[in-house]
Amino acid sequence: MAVTIALDAMGGDHGPTVTIPGALAALNQHPDLKLILVGQRELLTQELARHKSGEHDRLSIQHASEVVTMDEPPAQALRGKKDSSMRVSINLVKQGAAQAAVSSGNTGALMATARFVLKTLPGIDRPAIIAALPTIHGHVHVLDLGANVDSTPEQLLQFGIMGSLLVGALDHKERPAIALLNVGVEDIKGNEVVKKADELFRTSNLNYQGYVEGDEIYLGKHNGQVDVIVCDGFVGNVALKTSEGLARMIAQVMKEEFRRHPLAMLAGLIALPVLKAFRHRLDTRNYNGASLVGLNGIVIKSHGGTDAVGFANAIRVAVDEVQNRLPQLIGEKLAGLQGLAQESAASESA
Repeated sequence: MAVTIALDAMGGDHGPTVTIPGALAALNQHPDLKLILVGQRELLTQELARHKSGEHDRLSIQHASEVVTMDEPPAQALRGKKDSSMRVSINLVKQGAAQAAVSSGNTGALMATARFVLKTLPGIDRPAIIAALPTIHGHVHVLDLGANVDSTPEQLLQFGIMGSLLVGALDHKERPAIALLNVGVEDIKGNEVVKKADELFRTSNLNYQGYVEGDEIYLGKHNGQVDVIVCDGFVGNVALKTSEGLARMIAQVMKEEFRRHPLAMLAGLIALPVLKAFRHRLDTRNYNGASLVGLNGIVIKSHGGTDAVGFANAIRVAVDEVQNRLPQLIGEKLAGLQGLAQESAASESA
């Protein structure tokens, strides 16, 4: 299946120096992929020439004169930069010229722009950010990771529905196991929003497993394996950023200890294969690419500080979602649920 993706080539901490090699790597990995590089044509052309890829039959450039900075207020980016590489990339999805957009840019601006241009699916109050995180058993998808700092119980249920459908499509699981992130697993634990959400999940047709605590995100010990963990964006983003900082600290401490004296360096050389395997399993680049679910289109958020390997992986996530028709799948499921709810209400009033 041929897939065309628009890339915000100017976004992120490093701009074209990362997005261009990431795009070229993705083209090598996906023979049916076409990419539209969106950004300042002269800069993109120069970077392509530096990689000796001035011409590519599956790569084109769409000029955009403006760039959204990483610290720019979302409202300012939305109203004041209508020709930004971010906005033009999303416009291409809206126009049907691309089937997905990928950006490493300002998360708030990306969410605001995507929501304004693409709108949300019927039945979805707010889009959410979902991404896969590594566990002992493989990976788990967590949402919301920062799009909504406050969420109602009903919105948390919507997140659960969208997360279940995404994992079902991408991981080919018929009934993904879902849990709510909480400060304990007992029924009495948690705030009123989480407790009410728990009630809604229990009366839904989702494969709901109850509460999980923060340590179970990575240990995956609750009833074997949970596929989707639901929380509001404030909690999710804190958990994500804390995890990223911890991973970097562990890597740095290990490096310092192995360099402390000659015997430690020798031990490090002996343990090198294990250390490489350890680094690969916890490499955040392998899990780069968060989906903005709930939109009338596919938008993938790449980490702003990632390298070309991570950006290529974000493109892979976009390819997977296009091939699995994710927005259409979510929309169809939500329409079916709304129809069942209306039928139930009609029968009760009869």
